[in-house]
Amino acid sequence: MKKEKQIEILSNLIAIDSVNDKEAEVADYIASLFTPYKDREDVEIQQIPYTPGRNNLVVTIGKGSKILGFSGHEDVVDAGDLSAWDSDPYKAEIRDGKLYGRGATDMKGGLAALVIMMLEFLEADNTPGKIRLLATVGEETGEYGAAQLTREGYADGLAGLIIAEPCDEMQEIGISAKGVIDYTVTASGKGAHSSKPDEGVNAIDHLIDFANEVRSLMAKFDKVDPVLGKLTHVQSVFHGGEQINSVPSKAKMKGNIRTIPAYPNQVVFDALDRLIDQLNQKSGYDLNIQYIFPEEAVSGDSDSSLVRLIKSVHAQIYSAPVKVGGKSGASDASEFLHAEGDFSIVQMGPGNHTEHQSNENIALDDFYQAIEFYKKLAEAFFI
Repeated sequence: MKKEKQIEILSNLIAIDSVNDKEAEVADYIASLFTPYKDREDVEIQQIPYTPGRNNLVVTIGKGSKILGFSGHEDVVDAGDLSAWDSDPYKAEIRDGKLYGRGATDMKGGLAALVIMMLEFLEADNTPGKIRLLATVGEETGEYGAAQLTREGYADGLAGLIIAEPCDEMQEIGISAKGVIDYTVTASGKGAHSSKPDEGVNAIDHLIDFANEVRSLMAKFDKVDPVLGKLTHVQSVFHGGEQINSVPSKAKMKGNIRTIPAYPNQVVFDALDRLIDQLNQKSGYDLNIQYIFPEEAVSGDSDSSLVRLIKSVHAQIYSAPVKVGGKSGASDASEFLHAEGDFSIVQMGPGNHTEHQSNENIALDDFYQAIEFYKKLAEAFFI
């Protein structure tokens, strides 16, 4: 495939405003690229709806019992302040060897590279084995597309899975990742006039008690992962009350915890639940905690056969040796690790550190090399 066509595919993906929505347009477009091959015995195209307008896509090509999986998410984050962009975020623009647009790095660049790799195998009629693309919805807000595909068995029995998240322009293999626990604590009290506070129950006071105690509680999770570091906790949202001369009857705070494999999410849930129960034993306290889209931490093996193969193929294409490390952000790996079968999951994709920023971009050379890398990796995998 000529480079002009490769750029066209990436540009067309960027032109779809799939901000936590409308992923069906992305799935439709990618499916259309494979439509010329749909009647072949070694091609299967499946759209799996999550909700109306939000479709996952699974494309399987090739033959054999051994399946190599690749994955990329279809959604992007909001473009934010448009005045901070030097060009339209949904119209790809090339400047100084870089392609600019929302999702260029995170992660339509990686998704496009995977799609192009598979199309080139089909065009040449030399697919080396069975390859499966898992294109997911909702990664940016909870990995629920990956969760759905995992529940429905699309990742079962894979021999390996590469997620094309940006990894320092393909110079890093992400073998592990922190988990995520987003929580909301709501305090319910009783409203009263501020001149008669004893007649009310101050929800903010009770929520502050939780906010103070949860900090020391989270500090007890002090083990350090050699790759990911420590568990982290941030109190990120706090609001409550109705007006300045009233005792607040409601207050709410939200927190974000990034876990490590040493502390499975259930261990953290239990500790938080105990704290809520202890506080609720006090007179007048009415605290409730909810967890939103929790994701488990992902552990990995730096000496797995997949990692060794990636290192070998990488050395054929890139001059600098690849690094093996962990990712602080969550990814679809947190859901795919629940699939049946014993296989390695790694993150490795094109892109830089402009994800979620204005003027997000990807270097064209990085994009082209990623396509070449994925092709050589697939070929080597089935030898």
